[in-house]
Amino acid sequence: MKVKFTVQDPCQLVRKSLGDPIAEDLRFVVKSVVGEENFVEMVPNKSNNYCCGGGGGYLQSGYNDARRKYGKVKFEQIMRTGAQYCITPCHNCHSQIMDLSKYYEGGFYVVHLWTLICLSLGILGEEEREYLGPDLKEVGL
Repeated sequence: MKVKFTVQDPCQLVRKSLGDPIAEDLRFVVKSVVGEENFVEMVPNKSNNYCCGGGGGYLQSGYNDARRKYGKVKFEQIMRTGAQYCITPCHNCHSQIMDLSKYYEGGFYVVHLWTLICLSLGILGEEEREYLGPDLKEVGL
């Protein structure tokens, strides 16, 4: 079984500013790192993708129940992909989606884009593998 990856389109980067062209650039990088055959697209995606529900300070707001309820739309969207990993270039998306996976028991991992780039280059240190699942933790060591 091959490892499957999907990618979160961050609101500030894609939906609110640079749009589909930057989303296409993001996919170029992701597919270059994980292999096009291992990439699964969310639906909807790019400029029409759903917000994770954690940005704009919402992670720190203290309204965890509301944040998780709003984020359930994103959680279900990720689950429909069947991906074992959700790649996020945004730290707010990373924290929110990781929390959603744990809270709703999704079983998928959430990994920063830079982590996978470094892993693919063979320069990811042993202490930087915290968010990788057992299938990737030992890669390149």
